[in-house]
Amino acid sequence: MTNLLLINTFSIVMLSITGVLLIGVIVLFFLGKRLDKKNAEQQKLMEENKQNVTMLIIDKKKIRFKDAGFPQYVVDQAPKMSRLMKVPVVKAKIGPQIVTLISDDKIFDSIPVKKEVKAVLSGMYIISVKAAHGKVEAVPQKKKSAFKKMVENLQEKAGANPIKKK
Repeated sequence: MTNLLLINTFSIVMLSITGVLLIGVIVLFFLGKRLDKKNAEQQKLMEENKQNVTMLIIDKKKIRFKDAGFPQYVVDQAPKMSRLMKVPVVKAKIGPQIVTLISDDKIFDSIPVKKEVKAVLSGMYIISVKAAHGKVEAVPQKKKSAFKKMVENLQEKAGANPIKKK
């Protein structure tokens, strides 16, 4: 009798957990679709407003959005979570004016400091960078920590493909 009650309780608990997980997956699916639509609209807007600019890169670093030195109205328009996140910030001289810009994460490491570059801007966002004189130098890769080296070694011995960041 108690054995049947235990199985019945276990099955009810497992069914309720499965139901909650299923509802969570469905919510995440529709939320992802909505975010994809917003992202596509933003990319289209950025493509419409892009312009080529020659600028001298003064400094670049990753700092918190609210500490980056942007005007207060820009900080107020940013979502609350992004104010606390670190963003790739570039200080550049465009003509006679020194401005603070946000860089794309993918190209941040390839931006040379104290050099003149031709960049594609959309508002205050750097989309791409090309060297104004010569080639953009390849940035040397950072040294790997002992833990990362050990993980890659173990993956290589196991025959797995090592995980690489894009």
